[in-house]
Amino acid sequence: MLTDQEMLAIAERYLKSRAEHFGGSDIEVVILNDRTIKKPYGNIYDYQSKEFLLTGNLSKTLVGNASFLVEKRIGRVVQFGTAGILEKQLEAYENGTLVTALDTYWYPDEDRFDYQ
Repeated sequence: MLTDQEMLAIAERYLKSRAEHFGGSDIEVVILNDRTIKKPYGNIYDYQSKEFLLTGNLSKTLVGNASFLVEKRIGRVVQFGTAGILEKQLEAYENGTLVTALDTYWYPDEDRFDYQ
């Protein structure tokens, strides 16, 4: 089982791996620690651009930045979608009915995405 610090380190690595998705490496993305949700199976993280948080400039906000889970058991990242309510997506994850896409899961040891 991973500690909170180990899961946070994986979350930060995941965001760095997604830099191109956010518009390149010149956009610094930070985890919103006060919004982390702790579950028995892992931690759910939210994030935003640092510049938006510092300035409030809406043109610097991230779009499509859905919450994600780092699983406590193996460190796999589960990316949730932006089109649904997080609580419903967590419920689907918990009961094994989460609809997946090609990039739903990220495996940090291999730096790869998969649908399973």
